[in-house]
Amino acid sequence: MIRKNILTAVGLTTLVAFTGVKAFAQDVHFTQFNAAPLTVNPALTGAFDGTFRAAAVYRDQWRSVTNGFVTYSASIDGPIKYDLGGDDKMSLGLQFYNDKAGDGNLSNTSILGSLAYTKWLGGGQGDPNKSLSVGFQGGYTSKSIDLSKLYFGDQYDNGLFSGTTAELANNKVNYWTINAGINWAHHPVQAFSYTIGLGANNLNQPREAFEKQANSQVGLGMRYTAQVGAIAAVSQRLRLLPVVLYQTQATAAELVVGNEFNYSLSNYSQDFRSVATNIFAGVFYRANDAIMATAGLEFKGFRFGVSYDYNTSSLKDASKGNGGFEISLRYIAPNVFDFAHRREEPCARF
Repeated sequence: MIRKNILTAVGLTTLVAFTGVKAFAQDVHFTQFNAAPLTVNPALTGAFDGTFRAAAVYRDQWRSVTNGFVTYSASIDGPIKYDLGGDDKMSLGLQFYNDKAGDGNLSNTSILGSLAYTKWLGGGQGDPNKSLSVGFQGGYTSKSIDLSKLYFGDQYDNGLFSGTTAELANNKVNYWTINAGINWAHHPVQAFSYTIGLGANNLNQPREAFEKQANSQVGLGMRYTAQVGAIAAVSQRLRLLPVVLYQTQATAAELVVGNEFNYSLSNYSQDFRSVATNIFAGVFYRANDAIMATAGLEFKGFRFGVSYDYNTSSLKDASKGNGGFEISLRYIAPNVFDFAHRREEPCARF
């Protein structure tokens, strides 16, 4: 009975921690993915109006089922060179995140650097309204697990606990990864803009596994992403920001659809994002997983947001519907040379 209780208590953690390893491990994700754009697509590096963008996200989930899955993310990015062959620009970014999951403290720490080139197109001389961005990203990841907090079937011999297991080869893995992406943005009219992007992560499929497996079985699966976002002005004060995000990696897939309502407390202007005070609220659906609600405030370049996931998957009985909580903060510094660069990014949805 003691053995059964122990195995039941750690069963969920082992399942979550190692199902992803056996079927290729999965990358982290966020509900407020617009506060972590460099984790979505490296081509989004520098895709905003301003000197630099700094963002941070904190996510906490599954505390009603096991030890909380906690994820931190922080990034900074911005243009480093304008007017490359006209209105083009080059941008750099740095992304950091740490994820700690479950009773076994499965930890993932990654540091990624990104480089993006944006080519402005159309709209006439000095007034482009389309852009095509290509981005590349590379970085280092370290993953570890606390074996003292996990139990395996081969640790028991005739009901007696031996404390040794042949399941794992080590408790730490390190590797380099390479990502790439492309993004198209268009601002056809004053009241509407949209963006479409494609990304591919883990292009080198780095080898990672805690288990004793052949090298051919332990490569990290490539993650493909596709995102579509838009900004539509309904009135001088109200804007709609619909979004679709699709990600697939090995046997896992994620589809997010939803809309954010953004209301300005002052009339819309060319400097809407930098000087106006806006409140926003949104509802999103992650297919077969959760209904998500977001809300927050924008003020003088700052954006503060909170979100909550209500679990709708088969785990909802165990989780009692509780999913994940997130809090985010983003700041976009205004461009002090805006008088010389009066172009506006086609879409700042991401």
